[in-house]
Amino acid sequence: MPTTYTAFTKLPSKDQAEALGLALEDMDPEPTGIGVFEIEDGSGTWEVGGYFIDTPNDVELAILAAAYGAQPFVVSEVPDTDWVDKVRRELTPVEAGRFFVYGSHDADKVPEGSVPLLIEAAMAFGTGHHGTTQGCLEALDRLAEQGFVGESVADIGCGTAVLAMGAASIWPNPVMASDIDEVAVEVAEANVSANNLSGKVTCVEAAGFGNAALTEAAPYDLIFANILKQPLIDLSPDMAANLQSGGYAILSGILTRQADEVVEVYARNGINQLRRDVIGDWVTLTLQKSA
Repeated sequence: MPTTYTAFTKLPSKDQAEALGLALEDMDPEPTGIGVFEIEDGSGTWEVGGYFIDTPNDVELAILAAAYGAQPFVVSEVPDTDWVDKVRRELTPVEAGRFFVYGSHDADKVPEGSVPLLIEAAMAFGTGHHGTTQGCLEALDRLAEQGFVGESVADIGCGTAVLAMGAASIWPNPVMASDIDEVAVEVAEANVSANNLSGKVTCVEAAGFGNAALTEAAPYDLIFANILKQPLIDLSPDMAANLQSGGYAILSGILTRQADEVVEVYARNGINQLRRDVIGDWVTLTLQKSA
């Protein structure tokens, strides 16, 4: 079976990481892909990775690591894998309150009386298998159990749109869904169609609320934002501006040690914590805007 290679290292700053990522492009053999991303553990550390068809040059990697102040690269062999088939085998259905998130290969397992949400394995990010998505669906289920009916709902940073689809499946009014990434919006639209929710979920490309379709539909009585700590903090003033008095916000993508900071920032914007739920290392916050 053909083998590919990965080479990963860590750096203490974004500028160093981005510069090293650019430098990797000039390697011989050239990597087929390069990733630069922050490690979400609160340390401020960044990771840079290169993906290679041929064995990467160890000497060149060592020189680059030294030149950009990075840790030594860790090179690994990766057997050629049909990732979609692998994900299909490994992703089991997830139950979150009334919601049942599944792939088409598990269509025969949908429990009677559940609200099924179909997410294909090829679109596996944000499927419900992550504690953040599961936590948001469980928070949505609790609000509905308490008698709340969302009349104007938005899912900001929607990914696969699983949260927007959950709301649209149980309440009559259309739901807005947005993501900063064009590919994510395309994935969201495909999922909406696959779940027969076309016309009930509108997907738009936007950074935060930066799309006229989102602001025109405001104010909302429920807003989901399952992203990351810093984007959530940056979003808090716009969240307050677009959430109606008494409206709810369900937030996740937050590590347990980050939750207090997010709660404090939102409280300063008049959106106060009602409930905090933990799944693994992740927290889901249910908040309500002051009347």
